[in-house]
This record gives sequence, C-alpha cells and structure tokens, in this order.
Amino acid sequence: MASTGTHPSPAAPAGAAALASAPPPPPAAGILIGDRLYSEVSLTIDHSLIPEERLSPTPSMQDGLDLQAETDLRILGCELIQSAGIILRLPQVAMATGQVLFHRFFYSKSFVKHSFEIVAMACINLASKIEEAPRRIRDVINVFHHLRQLRVKRTPSPLILDQNYINTKNQVIKAERRVLKELGFCVHVKHPHKIIVMYLQVLECERNQTLVQTAWVAPDVFSNIILDGKECLLVRGSTMCMLQLSVLQVGILSFILQSSARI
Repeated sequence: MASTGTHPSPAAPAGAAALASAPPPPPAAGILIGDRLYSEVSLTIDHSLIPEERLSPTPSMQDGLDLQAETDLRILGCELIQSAGIILRLPQVAMATGQVLFHRFFYSKSFVKHSFEIVAMACINLASKIEEAPRRIRDVINVFHHLRQLRVKRTPSPLILDQNYINTKNQVIKAERRVLKELGFCVHVKHPHKIIVMYLQVLECERNQTLVQTAWVAPDVFSNIILDGKECLLVRGSTMCMLQLSVLQVGILSFILQSSARI
C-alpha cells in the first residue's frame, strides 16, 4: 500500500536562496515611455545659473586668451546683439535673452575655437524664437553684414547671395544647435525687467514714458557689471547679487526722479 505521509521537498540551491533574499535592484534613472527608457531632464533655477567654479578659469582663458580680451569680446558680442535687435525690431526682452545665451555659451566653450560673431547671430536668432518674435535667418545675417560694414567704416552694400552666404547660413544653423546642446535646452531666462514695473507703480510713475524706457534699459546696461570678479546675473546662488541689482534699480529710479524734479 502506498504511503500517505508527506515527503519533504528538495532543498533549494544556496544560490537561488540568496537571490530570493536579495533586495530588488533600484529602478534605472530616467523616464520609461513604452518599452524605451529616456534620460530625465531636471529644470531648476540651479541649472540655469553658471556655477561659481566655472567662472575662472574660463575655457577661453585655458586656451591662452587673457581676461581683458575675453571681456572685450563679450561686450562686443552683446553690443552686436543689441544693435541687430534694434534693426530687426525685436522686443528688448529678446535682445536681453540673446545676450544671456551668448554669455552662458562662452562659459562652456572658448572664444578661440568659436567665432563670436556666428555665435551672436545664432543667439539672437534663437532668442527671437524663445520670445515668440521669430525672424528669418536671412534677415539676421543681412543685419550683421550691415553692422560689420559700419564697424570697419565701409560704404554699406547689399548682401550677395553667393556660396559665402550659404556657408554662413549653415554655420549659424549649426551654432544654434550647438548652443542648445551646450545649455541642455535650458534656454528660458528670467529677466529683472518685470520688477521695474512694480517699482514704477509704487512710485506712481508708470505713465512717465521717458522714465519707464530709461529704467527698462538700465538692467541691460548693468547686467555686465562685474562684482568681485563675478557677473552678478550668472553666478549660482547669487541672491545677494540679484538683491544688489534690485537696489541698483531703485537707486537709478531715485536719481532719475530727482533729476526730473530739478527740471
């Protein structure tokens, strides 16, 4: 007669027991869409500001460019963006965005290896799209061609649509992609201009057009002021620098108000 007793199950291998008791592996970093895992992009204010350790030495300084020459190139690039934006009839916010992108890019790349003029064209072209005032790339190149002729004191002449123009257009398109890549597509800029409106309303001067225009341009003028060797709008965690800029705006407004009162 068959035995009705229960038989002990065979012992599991030691490796299988260890595998069963091991904690599950941590989930892979990223976002799972369908059956594909995509890298996660975190957009925070810390990522949009230049880390302090990257301010010196800059990539241009590492390539042998001295600080004064780099500063001059930054100023010239921002002046080109401002002048081109005026001719292109872009809003002031778009010009300010292009200047910030220009600064940020050259904290990752060197002036020695990249043409500042091509990058300036790419930045203002990209900024016009960001601020929802797009301009044709042909118009951007044409304006920079005109500014270049004025800078070397030549008689302005029309831009010839030859192979040189095609090469320049391709360089600007590639530079725009390179700017996006280097900045990780974090290209939205928070400008201090909106604070000015609040100040003007508090001072009950929002109807003074001259005062409004002067105060609006002031942050662009002072955004390149270097405080203790650090550009105040680009340093990580620079709450004090932003506060100093706000105080500076109040001082400018007070000065303009006093000047208006004297008149």
